[in-house]
Amino acid sequence: MSASVVPGVLHVRGADLYYELRGAGPLLALIGGPMDARGFAALADELARDHRVLTTDPRGVLRSPVDDPEQERFPELRAADLARLVRHVGAAGATGDSGVAVLGTCGGAVAALALALAQPDLLGTVVAHEPPLPELLPDRAERRIATEETVRHSLERGISDASVAVHFAAGRSGGEAVAQDGADEQRFLQHEMLSTTQWVPDVARLRGSGTRIVVGVGEDSAGQTCGLAARALAADLGTGAVEFPGGHLGFVDHPATFADRLRAVLAEG
Repeated sequence: MSASVVPGVLHVRGADLYYELRGAGPLLALIGGPMDARGFAALADELARDHRVLTTDPRGVLRSPVDDPEQERFPELRAADLARLVRHVGAAGATGDSGVAVLGTCGGAVAALALALAQPDLLGTVVAHEPPLPELLPDRAERRIATEETVRHSLERGISDASVAVHFAAGRSGGEAVAQDGADEQRFLQHEMLSTTQWVPDVARLRGSGTRIVVGVGEDSAGQTCGLAARALAADLGTGAVEFPGGHLGFVDHPATFADRLRAVLAEG
């Protein structure tokens, strides 16, 4: 059963941030990048039984328009947006002194880690699920070149099969919807992809931040870049990676079991 959704818009410098709230209880933010709030709907419905769940369209994606479409969207900027949203919806009243819990996946995991470095007092637990951090891997130079080539070819090609797949997975229909997803993907590739994948976390500062950092990896992600990077980050932090159902999109494919695993992880904190 779908939970009741309360939408809102937060006006910030240079952007209008669309967000949705579900449920009641401790505040839990679900953050993607470039995935918007649609991709988290099933997981959010599951978690809304015992949490107040915040989802959002990141800056420049779908319902979160920006004044300058050519603005570079660095992880630190997206982290600041997340902090503004959390304070806007009222984290303190929902979570007491423990701080807000965040599940960040893919680029959202990078933004959540950037927030843990910038404003650790705001956070309780960050679950960084499959952060795309190939700079932590031994073959980082080769991967950096490959990513740069992928971005270049994708921009030349236009709307990709990947964006169409995301469109259909989210249940949208019509050429206008596909065009919107394609435009969002193009802007992500131009203004966010490289700054995300080339970001290197300050692991020593993360360890001493006071925020509990849990690194998540998909059970089916063996050998994939994000899975390898997640395990490398967990090793650098001195913790073991926590396995979640499915692969990189396990929260889409297995929302109920993914939610159960996430609840167990949060309860351990």
